[in-house]
Amino acid sequence: MIGLVAPKKPAERSRGVWDYVSASRLSLWAKCPLAFRLRYLDGIKTPVGANLFIGRMVHRGLEHYYRHRQLRLTLSAEDVVQRIDDEWDADRKSENVVFKNSAEEAKSKAQVEDLVTAYLDQIPDDEPRPMAVEATLEMPLIDPVSGEDLGINMLGIVDLVLDGPNGPVIIDFKTAARGGELQPIVHEIQLSTYSYLFRQVTGKVEQEIQIRRLVKTKIPKIETHTFATRETTHLRRLFALVRAYLDDLHSGRFTYRPGMGCAMCDFRHKHCRAWCP
Repeated sequence: MIGLVAPKKPAERSRGVWDYVSASRLSLWAKCPLAFRLRYLDGIKTPVGANLFIGRMVHRGLEHYYRHRQLRLTLSAEDVVQRIDDEWDADRKSENVVFKNSAEEAKSKAQVEDLVTAYLDQIPDDEPRPMAVEATLEMPLIDPVSGEDLGINMLGIVDLVLDGPNGPVIIDFKTAARGGELQPIVHEIQLSTYSYLFRQVTGKVEQEIQIRRLVKTKIPKIETHTFATRETTHLRRLFALVRAYLDDLHSGRFTYRPGMGCAMCDFRHKHCRAWCP
């Protein structure tokens, strides 16, 4: 087992932009600096919709299962589903989740339960006991090539670490409407961030990184996408991106960046147009 920090509640992790860099902050800034500003500097909150809440509750269910596995206890799918059902109303209220109606909420809850059950049903009996579950990793950003200290921490929350045959396997859970291949470059920021943090905290190099995707089809599908150990090139690119990000923080320039991502942006209607009429 790895001595990693216990997870914090979301409100406790939402410190100022100069406190830490994270994959989610860096990814949003790379997609659109203006959207980053609206969320993290102006503090504009957007509603938590059904899809986002489904993903969070799936994570909660799998965290519950794997924390028991750390204690050498194996819960049934029914036990995990019951825990989700017990916590549903309190979590919905605390996160101010917006459902269109009661039918959408019931469908969402059933989807969470079906996804978690499908995942647990396919776990092999000999899966190793977890080394870490929902662990908070935070370390100073020190360029592994040049040795330069960037003067800010990197923070990440790792869903799961298992001990593979050739070393640790870092695992991230995602829910999705559709399955299929994943393009490594789309997830490169997150993969490289996890790799950097894991190595800094443990002194070990990951064997591989997996994205285990729970697909919200009529009959849920579970996909495992495997990515090789991060190389020096990946970390060079990560630190180049972080430096550009910090330059924007220092200068206060947050440029509107239109693109395909605008169609799904929470700020596209009211807030974005106020800046870019």
